[in-house]
Amino acid sequence: MYVKDVVVQNQVGLHARPATFFIQKANEFKSSIWVEKEERRVNAKSLLGVLSLGIIGGTTIRIIADGSDEQQAVDGLVSLVESGFAE
Repeated sequence: MYVKDVVVQNQVGLHARPATFFIQKANEFKSSIWVEKEERRVNAKSLLGVLSLGIIGGTTIRIIADGSDEQQAVDGLVSLVESGFAE
């Protein structure tokens, strides 16, 4: 299992468009991937799950992966979040 915390950089957070990019990136990996905000954990490959967290700009989220490419998955998603989804 590989875990990293990251602060969401873009102002509006993970609304529909950035969440879609996030999920597309998550689906590139074989590992099981979750996103955690406070005490809630959802599947990072689920649009409704990610949107249900209500992640806004400045929020710290935890990305957790477990599987054969767990480190690449977490590092790739952290990079995407840190880039601000090119917004």
